[in-house]
Amino acid sequence: MNPITLLLVVVFAIVAALAVLANFPLVAAGFGILAVLTAVSLKMANNWERFVILRAGKLSSVKGPGLFLIIPVLDSITAVIDERIQTTGFNAEQALTRDTVPVNVDAIIFWHVHDAQRAALNITDYRSAIDRVAQTSLREMIGAAHLSELLSDRKAADEVLRGEIARKTADWGISVNAVEIRDVAIPVALQDAMSRQAQAEREKEARVILGSAEAAIAQKFVDAANTYAGSAAALHLRAMNIIYETTKERGATILMPTSMVDSVSVALPAALNAAQRQAHAQATGSAPPSA
Repeated sequence: MNPITLLLVVVFAIVAALAVLANFPLVAAGFGILAVLTAVSLKMANNWERFVILRAGKLSSVKGPGLFLIIPVLDSITAVIDERIQTTGFNAEQALTRDTVPVNVDAIIFWHVHDAQRAALNITDYRSAIDRVAQTSLREMIGAAHLSELLSDRKAADEVLRGEIARKTADWGISVNAVEIRDVAIPVALQDAMSRQAQAEREKEARVILGSAEAAIAQKFVDAANTYAGSAAALHLRAMNIIYETTKERGATILMPTSMVDSVSVALPAALNAAQRQAHAQATGSAPPSA
């Protein structure tokens, strides 16, 4: 009994009791009957509730929200439907994917009743029916999908599952808002195999990247060698820079080979230039230019 009906019943009962004490039996009987009729006929539905009313076994109306009256004896409330969004968890254990991999999948469905009349009259228990339909649809979806699709593209799987459940529950006055797959569990042995495969693929990619880097570095060295071959002074400056980079640390003792010391000699670039001029003169048959 809702609070408003209870208040009216109490008020009428008190008035009837006072009438009895005042020796007004007819007034007391009238208020007593009114209290009983109020208790059985005045109903109240909350904003999210719908009352499905049958009159003599036939559908009379769907009431709510607010206060409404029913005819005692003739009218009966066959169902009170909650139209708020509901959540139902469901799962599929040891379901085989299209590539015959057993998986355990947990999911959740968000739904609500948009037609209270059909939800009350077209099916006995729509809540348990939604749970059964969701589990069946989940197994069908798993059987039609590969394991890689379930693991990598869950949003697509969620949409496929939502559409299938919505199609099956449309005649019950139920709308499916969303379906979310929360977890996909695979056997431990398969997890180890997939982990090794992923590690092998990452190692392969790392080696390919390293090989590409080595090729790029080698090409840069070839370009640098060609540049130094055409300019002895540039090679000399580079040698001096290398020696500077290796000796700029304070308190460090560095042993340098004689060839590196000779590379910084002033006479080396002159000798290299002389050799280049001699080679040029022999190639052209002319006298070598003077230094």
